[in-house]
Amino acid sequence: MHHEGPQLATAAVSVVIPVKDDADGLRRCLRALALQTRPADEIIVVDNGSTDASASVARDGGAVVVVCHEPGIPAAAAAGYDAAQGDLILRLDADCIPAASWVDAMTSAAHRMPEVAVFAGGARFIDGPRWLRSSLALCYLGAYAAVLTPTLGHVPVFGSNFAIRRTAWRAVSPHVHRLDPELHDDLDLAFHVGGRHRVRPITGAAMGMSMRPFASARAFRRRIARGVRTVVRHWPHEFPPVRWVRLAASHRDAVHPPAATGVAA
Repeated sequence: MHHEGPQLATAAVSVVIPVKDDADGLRRCLRALALQTRPADEIIVVDNGSTDASASVARDGGAVVVVCHEPGIPAAAAAGYDAAQGDLILRLDADCIPAASWVDAMTSAAHRMPEVAVFAGGARFIDGPRWLRSSLALCYLGAYAAVLTPTLGHVPVFGSNFAIRRTAWRAVSPHVHRLDPELHDDLDLAFHVGGRHRVRPITGAAMGMSMRPFASARAFRRRIARGVRTVVRHWPHEFPPVRWVRLAASHRDAVHPPAATGVAA
């Protein structure tokens, strides 16, 4: 892995975008990021072996390019988070188009809720049949939350729209499964970060995403298989009832720390 482009000494907000052979989508995404009411201090595009113009599009758009040779989104996303210098790291995909207020909504939430480490946003479809966009997004994301919230014991992280504090990423970075390309990186991250930090949903951080997950039955089945693989990868230690008890205990201790023992000198 190596970096190309200008480096920042410090940055309040970093945006990470993994990409592989999606120059057109990335160009639209970067254009939307350039129009933010609160611009990001740093944009990192992780080139995961693209054979098209994705890297040059990123450079032309003013992004820092991180080259990740390990295949798969888990490795690419982790490489981006590792390289980010912002205190708050925002994540979206190359085929996403954030609302102009996206960065501002995420940073405002981080200021309002300093006790929260991860802010999970939603999305809407911006392509495909217009009559299907709203209902399909509602079903897709609703099912995602309905299945994974009880599995995790908290709201899931959606890879196309979330923010994580850099301190939280650094705490879980050694533990995420970044070298398995057949895992869902956002779900894997949720297992690790949710066991140590607070994850909260956020409204107002609007995001447009592509209907690509439904491009073919084969592609959709592969996404489902990756989700199942990711969940099972964390068992038995993260089996839901076991995880629920551990999370409840950690939250109870956070609110009511154990009394100190021993006799003062």
